[in-house]
Amino acid sequence: MPTSSASTTDSAKSASGGVQSLERAFDLLERMADAGGEVGLSELSASSGLPLPTIHRLMRTLVVCGYVRQQPNRRYALGPRLIRLGESAARLLGTWARPYLARLVEETGETANMALLDGDEIVYVAQVPSKHSMRMFTEVGRRVLPHSTGVGKALLAGFPDDEVRALLARTGMPAATDKTITTADGFLVALADVRQAGYAVDDNEQEIGVRCLAVPVPDSPTPAAISISGPAGRVTESATEKIVPVLRQVAVELSQALTSSGPAV
Repeated sequence: MPTSSASTTDSAKSASGGVQSLERAFDLLERMADAGGEVGLSELSASSGLPLPTIHRLMRTLVVCGYVRQQPNRRYALGPRLIRLGESAARLLGTWARPYLARLVEETGETANMALLDGDEIVYVAQVPSKHSMRMFTEVGRRVLPHSTGVGKALLAGFPDDEVRALLARTGMPAATDKTITTADGFLVALADVRQAGYAVDDNEQEIGVRCLAVPVPDSPTPAAISISGPAGRVTESATEKIVPVLRQVAVELSQALTSSGPAV
């Protein structure tokens, strides 16, 4: 644990009125996640600008608490206690999103979904079903590969092409239908279209007879996207022109809700 003198320094209030040591510790955890989950102290010092002694004190505290592990090679890795926090936060994320998805259903008439990029996979964390008798259903918690889904395209469009190629090489690109894109080059062309249009389309690529429209949630704490899905006979090109602006507006409002720190305490 930090010494009393270090505690006096690290517990000082930050410019935002919070506890500086806590802000620094969470910043280091996020930098570790950005680096792939494992880093050395010198790398953290270079990226954060903090002196090595300060980083060492903070990391020792995180190790003692179980949120970081020190590897045999002396590097530091994200610890297993973060898994429970992440799973609980993901469940809450779906709960917070439901009112926004319900609004999508009211305004578009189609099933609304929220999905996250978890590692190399897409995981659905929330859904509000359409009121139509013929409607789409995706089980919350279901995991799919991103190349055949609208939400996958919407999320990966925000990544550099070389990172997308590396992900596709790891997952493979199996065909869910005869419409599924199964080559990296073809998928990158589709992502270029997503970036230009500002939304993604799954046109019978995950399931024949189903179309999906998706947009990313801007500035989300973790890569997230929302979508509507329905029968191809209802989610037509003319319907797309009306649905996409609603998707974008709801995504912005959901983003504001997720990035808000809530009422002051």
